Amino acid sequence: MTAHIAPPALAAYAAGTLEPDHAATWALEVHLEGCAQCRARLAELAGAPLQRLLDDARTAILAQARSGPRPVPPRRWRWWQLRWADWSLLGWAAMTCTAILAAVLLDVGYPDRPSTVLLLAPVAPLAGLGVSWSRRANPAWEMIAGTARAGLEMLLRRTIAVLVLVLPPLAVAGLVLGRNPALWLLPCLTFTAATLLLGSRIGVPLAAAVLGGGWLAVAGAVTGIAAAPVEGLMRAQTMPAWAAAAVVLALLTVLRADHLRSPATWR
Repeated sequence: MTAHIAPPALAAYAAGTLEPDHAATWALEVHLEGCAQCRARLAELAGAPLQRLLDDARTAILAQARSGPRPVPPRRWRWWQLRWADWSLLGWAAMTCTAILAAVLLDVGYPDRPSTVLLLAPVAPLAGLGVSWSRRANPAWEMIAGTARAGLEMLLRRTIAVLVLVLPPLAVAGLVLGRNPALWLLPCLTFTAATLLLGSRIGVPLAAAVLGGGWLAVAGAVTGIAAAPVEGLMRAQTMPAWAAAAVVLALLTVLRADHLRSPATWR
């Protein structure tokens, strides 16, 4: 993008021929947010009926602003919450901490059984990640999905917020059980990256349900048959493979960043 939007691109945007989910559209709208000159040029491209409609709307808004209640002052915490987290995460955080506590109690009570904490840890963030990007859990999802900065950037912010909530309880559980943090941290990051990548195709909530539910179902079923398959998958010798998988999945997610701008990723 140059200092100002090229006339053909601005004309195409005014005519509505650019696809709403196209990367060029998002970049153009970000530029329009901060460039008064380009906004004025865009206004000149509007037809006479649209100009009259906009003038009538502006008159009505100004009249309402003069006679209506004073606007509510912005709240800094509200801005942080919309960009980084969601109130729906509180219930999920309580559920996750309860599940981790139950896993610790099972490991302490049945030390001869495969570790429930290691079974749960790789997919512990996935439920929160799905909830934070779900249209059913977030009533304001349309406003968020329609902003120019929605997509991978906002999804990564919320992913970090989820990991900040999950990793401390897992770290405490590891200390109580004497587990090496790397045994669950790298698988945890790998499944998180896999959810973002798969979510770019089928939606983040559905991807979290598929990967999380699939891991728990398969690992739980195999654990009931074999001796200790969870420990076999999550030991020091397998950590390089988990790390390599996490890096590859993260890079693929970045390459598919444009697909995460679509409202279809909200389910």
